[in-house]
Amino acid sequence: MSKTRQFFGTDGIRGKANTSPMTVEIAQKLGQAAGLHFRRGSHRHRVVVGKDTRLSGYMIECALVAGFLSAGMDVTLVGPMPTPAIAMLTRSLRADLGVMISASHNPFCDNGIKLFGPDGFKLSDQEETTVETLMMMDLSSQLASPAEIGRASRLNDAAGRYIEHAKASLPKGCRLDGLKIVIDCANGAAYRVAPAAIWELGAEVIRLGCDPDGVNINEGCGSTHPQELCEAVVRHGADLGIALDGDADRMLLVDETGHLIDGDQILGLIARSWARAGRLATSSVVATVMSNMGLERFLADGGLTLERTAVGDRYVVERMRENGANVGGEQSGHVVLSDFATTGDGLLAALQVLAVLIEDGRPASEVCRVFTPYPQLLKNIRFSGASPLRLPEVQAARDDVVAQLGQKGRLVLRESGTEPLVRVMVEAEHESDVNRAVDAMCDAINSAHVVA
Repeated sequence: MSKTRQFFGTDGIRGKANTSPMTVEIAQKLGQAAGLHFRRGSHRHRVVVGKDTRLSGYMIECALVAGFLSAGMDVTLVGPMPTPAIAMLTRSLRADLGVMISASHNPFCDNGIKLFGPDGFKLSDQEETTVETLMMMDLSSQLASPAEIGRASRLNDAAGRYIEHAKASLPKGCRLDGLKIVIDCANGAAYRVAPAAIWELGAEVIRLGCDPDGVNINEGCGSTHPQELCEAVVRHGADLGIALDGDADRMLLVDETGHLIDGDQILGLIARSWARAGRLATSSVVATVMSNMGLERFLADGGLTLERTAVGDRYVVERMRENGANVGGEQSGHVVLSDFATTGDGLLAALQVLAVLIEDGRPASEVCRVFTPYPQLLKNIRFSGASPLRLPEVQAARDDVVAQLGQKGRLVLRESGTEPLVRVMVEAEHESDVNRAVDAMCDAINSAHVVA
């Protein structure tokens, strides 16, 4: 990624609402720049714009729309919709660009802008850099003439299109009749479409986090705060709980006993099911360096391999496109099923798990725990100045820890992309080895940084 980029980060543009870069001025400039960049040919150009339920979404949406219209692009507004729905609609409507206004699992005071190309995939670093370069230029001479200014309209059946798309991802004839499901939509983008899709498939649906007011998105609910969901599943005697985040591109599950099921277990379950059905495109599943070694060993026992990438769903998708894999994701709950979606889709992934539950006939606590996780510990170390990971003393300590863990454990060191933090993650067969390795690595980083 270019070090000169001022606006785009690891997943679009994100920041506190009404402060740079989440201002009206920057959003309008982005609309103009992206609109001009994606005007290719003589046809009427179209951009699909969706958002989650944050109060600031109105402000950002209006500014973006003004920018796109002034660049000569028609705008199709779909209102609150999941991020994967925007990616799907961009392709379905043959749009030239898709835009999602969301800060995902962040609190309501933040917001963000994600861009999707006409193929429904997030823009590459190169394309984002090109758009950013245009944003810093005087574009007045390139904007549309009065007769070529774009028009804005609203797509009234956007929700229905996405619901039908999600339902069609299930095996033919698969229904959810007889199941009781609690779904927590984090007061976010999926608060209407996700419960509707599951209910239409026959399940009894109990809704949580489906009353957005502009400021309660992700507040004590959803995949980042699943405690209420865990309690509700047990209280209602439900078969499964589904926890989405603010833009519904990730999810976690809760079994009938009230225990969480993370993204690694979900990946393992879907991969095994698809492999048995002959639906797995390759013998590999893509995940990040944070996925548990238990998942890797589980897949290996089934003749499958785990390919690891850097943290971030976009890196997972890039690797999947490179090697043709159709199942990938993150421990945090991003699950990418490329047969149906170009990005993580919480609802689609949950439906695939429900299909396995129906076929198997056993409770989620038995079906969804496909491996025993290795003990894993993550600690964050704050620093100032240059990264301590570049210091020779720290590198030597890293080599020592790796040697001690051998084939029975892993060490992952990485810097946060948003804060001056070093993240130290260790997993191993025995918890005592994990604690010892983390302490040794943290002590080395703290000591070396103090000396520096």
